[in-house]
Amino acid sequence: MYALYEDAGKFHAGRVMTEADSSMQIELDSGKRVKVKSANVLLKFDKPLPAELFASAQTIAREIDLDLAWEFAPEDEFGFADLARDYFDAKAGVDKQAAALFRLFEAPHYFRRLGKGNFRKAPEETVKAALLGIERKKALQAQIEAWAGELIAGQCPAPVREQLYKILFKPDKNAPEYKSVVKAARHAQKPPLELLKSAGAIDSPYQFHWRRFLFDNFPKGTAFPPLQAPPIKDELPLSAAQAFSIDDSATTEIDDALSVQGLGSGTVVFGVHIAAPGLAIAADSTLDKVARDRLSTVYMPGWKLTMLPDEVVQAYTLTEGRDCPAVSLYVTLDEASLAVKSSETKLERVRIASNLRHDQLDAVITEASLLGEAAADYAHATELAFAFRLARHLKAQREVVRGKPENFNRPDYNFRLAGNEGREPQGQEQVLISTRQRGAPLDLIVAEAMILANSTWGGWIAECGVPGIYRSQASLAPGVKVRMGVKPAPHAGMGVAQYTWATSPLRRYVDLVNQWQIIACARHGRTAALAAPFKPKDAALFSIISAFDAAYGEYNGFQSGIERYWTLQYLAQQGITELDAAVMKDGLVRADELPLVFRALGAEGLPRGARVRVRITGSDLLTLDLHASVARRIDDPTTTADDAPVDEADAEEAAESAGPLTLAIDVAAEGEAAEPATDTAS
Repeated sequence: MYALYEDAGKFHAGRVMTEADSSMQIELDSGKRVKVKSANVLLKFDKPLPAELFASAQTIAREIDLDLAWEFAPEDEFGFADLARDYFDAKAGVDKQAAALFRLFEAPHYFRRLGKGNFRKAPEETVKAALLGIERKKALQAQIEAWAGELIAGQCPAPVREQLYKILFKPDKNAPEYKSVVKAARHAQKPPLELLKSAGAIDSPYQFHWRRFLFDNFPKGTAFPPLQAPPIKDELPLSAAQAFSIDDSATTEIDDALSVQGLGSGTVVFGVHIAAPGLAIAADSTLDKVARDRLSTVYMPGWKLTMLPDEVVQAYTLTEGRDCPAVSLYVTLDEASLAVKSSETKLERVRIASNLRHDQLDAVITEASLLGEAAADYAHATELAFAFRLARHLKAQREVVRGKPENFNRPDYNFRLAGNEGREPQGQEQVLISTRQRGAPLDLIVAEAMILANSTWGGWIAECGVPGIYRSQASLAPGVKVRMGVKPAPHAGMGVAQYTWATSPLRRYVDLVNQWQIIACARHGRTAALAAPFKPKDAALFSIISAFDAAYGEYNGFQSGIERYWTLQYLAQQGITELDAAVMKDGLVRADELPLVFRALGAEGLPRGARVRVRITGSDLLTLDLHASVARRIDDPTTTADDAPVDEADAEEAAESAGPLTLAIDVAAEGEAAEPATDTAS
């Protein structure tokens, strides 16, 4: 005797070996013996063989008209054998009974399962709704098939184009647009990005990178709501200082300026003056919400997205010839020894005498002229000379704390798109790349002044019992990164006891937050904690840190990626086919004269710091990949004296920047390991 039973929604049949009151032991065709509860046995039969029964029943089941079966079925609970006798004939055999069981079981929209082979027919409204859903599913599947066919044929359906970035990076894996791309990629055996590019979904590599960034970070667009800069209501005294700023010519958000008073008197007052939007923009105001939504200005070659609307920026920026509201730090120094005697913070108006532009003055304001070894025929010459002397002194002090000097082995790179002033780039512009040596005199003056202000204010607000947003680094050991928190802690990289960001409130939201806290301290001193917008242990500060960290990382990542795009364009536009480079690690090399890290075949076995000439064999502006191989070594392999300086931090940074472009689309077929798709990118 044989028995057919159901287990976990599947039907099995085999020979009955033994039978008890509540169970049977059944031998399957495979030879496996299983113990089955009697309640799960639905049919007993002597013939045909189980395999023959299944084959016959499945064939008959396909011929059962579900609409007709539903009409025949009684209103009350019934068994599958009852339906078989009603549908076929009163003598319906075991094959027809099994066919009825299979057909009823696979049609839950017509018949509800009640267990033990019993069913009840679904209400008419349920059946109609289910059938409509099935038709919709069929239509949707047909649409997926059609879109996949178009993609394979080299044409991109409009809905897929509209959902491009969502499909690739934040997909709804049940969406038909996503499914059509997956199906087409599998059928065509192409990576999704290659498939979509060949189908015309990506009309421009530059626009692909730019729109992807906007999709991730500015889904509602980049336009600001109509806003006006609120006036500063404070009656601010006018400082006696005559301040000057030092920025690039393209800078419109001038946050900081410097002043020097008392030269020749033995006591000098060095002033750091920061634009004061915090005096006008209130926490939780509409403008604050706009700034908090963006968190930072986004920079890229030829374009930027400012944190605040330009009309607001212009109201508070430190423009030449204006008396500008400022939060000023005055540090009183012994002119001879440069020892700090005292420091004071004031809320005031400061006369901005000059907006100096370092790209116009780097060749004029040199170390020799600042040290008195060459003519200094430029504005603020004596003030700049003192500021440079102070900057070198402050840097030397920090290096003692750091335990080693700061090295500027690599230059800063400036990108300019010819003829594109004031217009959003399209990706085909002529790109010009120039270098500035890091640590140039004007840079050093500004950098040390800002470090002085940020470290001084960080200590001061802590003394006043007011929390702030700090940046700290536990040590200079490889892998120890800078972290943000609400308590002062040493910053090993800077060589200071504590460090905030408070000198760029027009460009970074954490600086604006810290400025509000500094203003509270300037107004209220030791009672500032009661009046500051953010109180000790305020959860909002942690929320701001988390959001800023994420956004700032995204913005910097995009800036690096889009600068890489323009560097690859530069190679093509200049017809460059060879580059000199230094070996980093794991086959990575860094170009000597361009901001470019990439893999070069043949570099894998070379020592770190080895200098090589690489041959460029191609590039991909979509994946930002550069194809290259080592042509030859250009150093002396027998000595390390001519090796390029490459420290561990450089190598780790290079490895992180060389990862592939990762897509969130999974093209693995069912049953295969699911992994995110990648397209190689250095």
